[in-house]
Amino acid sequence: MSARKEREYLKIFQHLIRMVSMARDHQQVMETVVRNIPEILGLDAASIRLLDSSTNTFVLGAAHGLSLDYLSRDAIDSDSNLTMVRAGKPVVSQYDDQAPPASVFLREGIVSVLSLPILFQDSIIGIMRLLSRHRRDFTEEEISFAMALAEEVGIAILHGRIFNEMEQQIDFIREVQRIARLLNASLDLGTVLETIVREVPASMEKQACVIHLFKAETNQFELAACHGLDLQGQVQNWPEPQNLSPTEGSGVLSIYDLAQDPRAGILALLPRQGLRSLLAVPIVMGRETIGVLRVLSAEPHCFTSSEVHFVQTVAEAGAVSIHNARTHTKIQLLFNQIEENERFLSAILGHLHVQLLVVDHERRVVMANKALRDNLGLKDEDILGRPYASVAVLGCDIVERCPVEKVFASGTVATQTTSHGVSGEDSRWFERTASPIFGTNGAVEFVIETVREITAQRRLEQETLQRTKLEGVLETAGAVAHEINSPLFAALGTAQLMLDEAVAQGLAGEVETIIRNLKVIGTLTKKMSGLTSASSTSYVGSTRILDLSSALEQDQNGQRKE
Repeated sequence: MSARKEREYLKIFQHLIRMVSMARDHQQVMETVVRNIPEILGLDAASIRLLDSSTNTFVLGAAHGLSLDYLSRDAIDSDSNLTMVRAGKPVVSQYDDQAPPASVFLREGIVSVLSLPILFQDSIIGIMRLLSRHRRDFTEEEISFAMALAEEVGIAILHGRIFNEMEQQIDFIREVQRIARLLNASLDLGTVLETIVREVPASMEKQACVIHLFKAETNQFELAACHGLDLQGQVQNWPEPQNLSPTEGSGVLSIYDLAQDPRAGILALLPRQGLRSLLAVPIVMGRETIGVLRVLSAEPHCFTSSEVHFVQTVAEAGAVSIHNARTHTKIQLLFNQIEENERFLSAILGHLHVQLLVVDHERRVVMANKALRDNLGLKDEDILGRPYASVAVLGCDIVERCPVEKVFASGTVATQTTSHGVSGEDSRWFERTASPIFGTNGAVEFVIETVREITAQRRLEQETLQRTKLEGVLETAGAVAHEINSPLFAALGTAQLMLDEAVAQGLAGEVETIIRNLKVIGTLTKKMSGLTSASSTSYVGSTRILDLSSALEQDQNGQRKE
């Protein structure tokens, strides 16, 4: 190579390096190279494709002088040429004949192509292609010079990526803090999900975001929140994430072109909505995957490690917020259920006619129903917390007799029946029942005391007892009358037969007295047989006997009324 040619190459190299060094963004580096290098080297077009490590394919980074139809073709070159480029060797291809494999190049008007590996630290990171619409026989010096340019382009792209990632990391740290504050500000699940799908694409300058959450009831991932997507049509029926699950060990799925990548499945239809690239990250809580967070880009985009780390960090914070929101919802539902149960229990206790109160182990009232409050003329707040002895319905003058104290002492149900008021018809009877509630340690923690009036029951029992006694008295009276009648009639008959003899002997008066008294006894036995009521009268000391006169008088009065 002549000195003049070397100076030209050096001048071109310095000019290109100067332009590249002014660009900080790796995308800007690639666009600067493909726009300027064809003019500098006397070519017609240039393109740069970067290696996507997730698919091991080259994806378009920047191009100049080429049609969209050419750039969107499936195969960018023959397998043999790509194999050589991957090995770090330049490849020159001529398409000035009419061979079938060259048809795509001839339609574009491309005749000569120089394919150069873009290397960084002996590893290929992309491919740069220089194209001419006229036959160009690249010399060894031109190829070596182009290789040096490609190597510098690789360094500039990596530096641009590093610079971009550093800027992105700083920005993403701020965004993560901001989004975390928004997530922590709410315990509503819907608000948490809407915050994530709204803020994540805005922070990344992407167009859409979707969250699917796992639902245990159906054992499927279901759409939970969406931003920037039309939910009508095919997007509404996304496959379960396990059918589109990430296969990498990190659990991250990155798709550069949804229309071309076979992993997209039904999501290959998303480009119809203007979405081309996808980043999917699992939402993990502990060791359990509870959902999938997907970010979508309108432009073909190779997601950087900073972007992936940002989405993963938001997914981690989101997992905690989702878990907290779900826990809060469960607690709220449980609290509402407890409140409803309390209202239901209060309604039941309020309609009980028995008086009820609950006493704790400190002998203080912790619950009292409406019947008891009304009986004492006190409000709920006037009773709760007061000592039991001050609100005991029937008092508790003797501790040993108090059923509540018996329960605390023995742990068994205790019942007591007491009467109040003047003895007789005006007295009132009450039944007190105390039941234990045991704590976890087996000791009596609470005692439930119920007080119910049993006056009517007691009176009914007394009436039943009186009727039973009356029936016994009447049966006895009837039996006695029956037993007396037989000897009475015999004695009366004998006395009447003796009357004639008594007249002759001058004893008629005595015999007539006997006959008269026997007839009185007969009348009494007849009345005893027809008794329907009975009453007693004092006899000697505390002894009481049947008052036949009063009973007969009551029967006669009753018969007159009838």
